[in-house]
Amino acid sequence: MTLREKIDKVLGNILIVIMGVMVVNVIWQVFTRFVVGTPSSFTDELARYLMIWLGILGAAYVSGRNMHVAIDVLPLRSSNKTQKKLKLIVYILIISFALFAMVVGGLRLVYITYVLDQHSPALQIPLALVYLAIPISGLLIIFYKISDIKNIK
Repeated sequence: MTLREKIDKVLGNILIVIMGVMVVNVIWQVFTRFVVGTPSSFTDELARYLMIWLGILGAAYVSGRNMHVAIDVLPLRSSNKTQKKLKLIVYILIISFALFAMVVGGLRLVYITYVLDQHSPALQIPLALVYLAIPISGLLIIFYKISDIKNIK
């Protein structure tokens, strides 16, 4: 099993766990609101933060599996050589975005929220932990796209 396959498996399992916790969390929210009559105070916030992690890590997972939405009109009408060049250009653009916006920008956001000691209102967890999903996802996307560049044939 290659490193990429191991990362895919671990990331996929993490996403499954996050989704499972989200489902249980929302069911608990509905139960406490409509059956007990006093809604739980933390479930709204937890669902929001889990959705952030699910969406951002899910984007990295989909990027690694090359299952993201793509407009492929131009590549399909091009020769194989041109298709390879287009793929390379697209991968370089994706790596650049992931590096500068997600890794550098995400780490800066994590650092600022950590230094300012910002915590979530209900759960009292550091917001730096919530925002940590951004640079992690960026690093995963960079890893996947560098791996894809190596496999262009």
